[in-house]
Amino acid sequence: MASLHPLDPLSPQEISLAASITKNHFTGKRLIFRVTTLAEPPKKQLIPFLEAERLGERRPLPPPRTAQIQFYLENASQFRQAWVNLRDKKLYDLTNLDGKHAYVDASVMKECEKACLQDPRVQDAIKVLQLPEGSVVVCDPWTYSPDGMNDMSRRCVLCFFYLKLSDHLDANHYAFPLEFVAELSDEMKVMKVLKVPSSPGEKMAEVNGNLRPFDRSKIHSTSEYHPDLVPGRRTTVKPLTVSQPLGPSFQTSGHLINWEKWRFRVGFNYREGLVIHDVTYDGRRVFHRLSLSEMFVPYGDPRTPYPRKAAFDLGNNGGGVNANNLGLGCDCLGHIKYFHFWHHTNDGVPVKMPNVVCCHEIDDGILWKHTNYRTDNAVVTRSRVLVLQTIITVSNYEYIFAFHFNQAAEVTYEVRATGILSTAFIDIGDKVPYGTIVAPGVMAPYHQHLFSLRIDPAIDGYKNSLLLEESHAMPVEDASLMTNVGYITKKEYVEKETPLDTDNRAARVFKIVNENVTNPITGTPVGYKLVPHYSQMLLAHPSSFHSIRSEFGDYPIWVTRHNDDELYAAGEHTLQSVTGSGVATWIKSRASPQSVRNEDLVIWHTFGTTHNPRIEDWPVMPVEKMMVSLKPLNFFTRNPALDVPISNQADNKSVLVEDDAGPSSCCARL
Repeated sequence: MASLHPLDPLSPQEISLAASITKNHFTGKRLIFRVTTLAEPPKKQLIPFLEAERLGERRPLPPPRTAQIQFYLENASQFRQAWVNLRDKKLYDLTNLDGKHAYVDASVMKECEKACLQDPRVQDAIKVLQLPEGSVVVCDPWTYSPDGMNDMSRRCVLCFFYLKLSDHLDANHYAFPLEFVAELSDEMKVMKVLKVPSSPGEKMAEVNGNLRPFDRSKIHSTSEYHPDLVPGRRTTVKPLTVSQPLGPSFQTSGHLINWEKWRFRVGFNYREGLVIHDVTYDGRRVFHRLSLSEMFVPYGDPRTPYPRKAAFDLGNNGGGVNANNLGLGCDCLGHIKYFHFWHHTNDGVPVKMPNVVCCHEIDDGILWKHTNYRTDNAVVTRSRVLVLQTIITVSNYEYIFAFHFNQAAEVTYEVRATGILSTAFIDIGDKVPYGTIVAPGVMAPYHQHLFSLRIDPAIDGYKNSLLLEESHAMPVEDASLMTNVGYITKKEYVEKETPLDTDNRAARVFKIVNENVTNPITGTPVGYKLVPHYSQMLLAHPSSFHSIRSEFGDYPIWVTRHNDDELYAAGEHTLQSVTGSGVATWIKSRASPQSVRNEDLVIWHTFGTTHNPRIEDWPVMPVEKMMVSLKPLNFFTRNPALDVPISNQADNKSVLVEDDAGPSSCCARL
C-alpha cells in the first residue's frame, strides 16, 4: 500500500481491508456492499503533494488512503454510509441514509428479472397473450423515476416485457414490446401488473381481464442486428491496419501517463468511470480534475407509466460498474495500453474489471499547413492524438466516452451514443406525437440525453476566473457608408456562482483565465477557453419531477466555488430522488453568494442531444457524436505545435493508388 499514489483507485487488498473493517464493526449482521471506492483526499491536502511531485521536489507525506463505503444493513431499507481510514484501520462518520437508495447494477437487475418472471400474476398475463409457440418473454427492468404515484422511500423497479421469437441469445427483444409492465418492490415482490396505453388518449390500467392476445401481424424479421441473424454482410471493405513500427509514443508508469508534453493520471471509480487527474502540459498546470459528472435520459412520452423512464445513468446505474471489457482490434485499434480496475461483490470480495480503459494514439488529419504560392513549397504537419477511452452499456444503450489530447495543447471530450432504442408497445395503425414507429407495433419514444462535464481547472495555478467575451458590431454613425464593417469584443468577469447561457449569435466565449499570470506578448491573462457542444436543454416543464431532479439540465454552463463534496451535478443520491440536490441547490443553499473570481472554481458544462428517433436508428443505432473542447487561449507565446515533426513520406509510407497522381508527395521539400 505504501507505493500507491494518493489518486490511485483502490487496490484489491484495500477493498478487502475496508470490507473486513466494516464487517467487524457490525458483528453478526449481514452487510450488502454497494460502494467501496477511493475517497479522494481533500484538495487542500492533495495540492502540496502534487506540486512537489510536479517540481521534482521532496514530497510531503501523502494524505491517508481512505475508502468510502455504502452498504445495506440486512436489507435494502437500511442504507448506511461510512468512511474507512486504511492506514489507521478505523471506521468513522457512520451515517444513516434510510430513504435514499444505492445504484442498481446488473446483478440486481437480474434478480428483478427472475422475480418478475416467476410471479403468478405475470405468468397469468403472459398466458392471456397467447404468444407464438417457442417464443421467449424477456423482462427489462428500469430504475424508477418518481411520478407522484408511489412511495419513493422504498426502492421500486419498473419492469417492461418484450418477446423474442428466436432462441438465439442475442435476438433483439426490443422488436416485440408487450402490452403490460410490472412494479417490483425492494423485497423482490411484484406490487402491480399494469396494462400500458397504445393511443394518445388511452390510460394505464391494472391488468384485470383487459389484455388481448398478441397481434401476430406484428411478427417481422427485419429488426435483428447480430451477424448470426443478419446475412449478407458487405464484402467490399478491405483491412485497414494501424502500424507503429517503433512502438507507441506514450509512456506509462502505473496510472501515470506521459505523452507529447502532456502528463496526467488516470483514475476510475464505480460511478463516474474514467477520471483524469492532475493534468500538466510542458510542466505547466492546466486542469486538476476532469470527469463526466452525470448523465440524464428523460423520455418525452407523457402517458403513465412512461414518465417513470428518466434515468440518471451514472447516479442510478453506475458508469464505472457498467464499463465494457474493451476488445483488442475492435473497440481500440493500434498499440493499446489497457488499464484494469477493481470493483467488488455484494459481500465485499474484490472483482477485477479488465481492460475498461484503453490508451492509444490516432492520426487526426492535418494539424497545420501552409503553402507558399511563390515557391510552391508546402509545409504539412499531421496531428497525432492520444485517446483515453471507456465504453459503458446501460441496458439498451452504449456510450463511448473519450478524452483526446492533441499536440496543440488542446483537450477534447467526445461522447458517442449507440446501441438499441428502448421501445414501447403500440397497436398497428396507432400513432403518437412523441415517438416514431420503427417496426410493426414498435414505437421508439422521443427522449433526451443530457451530460454534465465537470471541469476543475488549474490554469497556471488554482486561483482562476471565468471571463465572458462576446463579439459585437461597432456602432454605426453613418449607415450609408460602405465601410461599416468593424466589430469589437466586450468582456465581463463572472463574479458569483451562477448558471450561464451560451449565445452563438454573439459568439460568446467562456474563458477560464488566471488573472495573476499575464501573457508577455498579448498583455492578457493566460487561459483556456471552453468550446461547448451547443445543445437543447431539458424540455420537461419546471413543475415536473424530471426538471426538479435534473436541475443541471436547465442551463448549459454553471460556475461554482470548489467544494470537495460537490462532484455530481444532480447530487449524490439520484435514484428515486424527489427534490433538487445538485448544482442549483448548492448555489441556493449558500449562507451568502460565493465569489468565483480569482478563486478555486469549477465549471460544469451541460450538453447532449434531443433524440427523436429515425428509422435509420433501428435496429441498432449508428453513433451520435458530441464533442466539447478546451483550447489554450493566450496561454503560450506562439503556436505550441510548431515543433511537431514535419510530415514526410519516408515515415508515413502512404501507397499511391491512382494511375496518374503527379508528384508522389506534397510534404515539405527538406
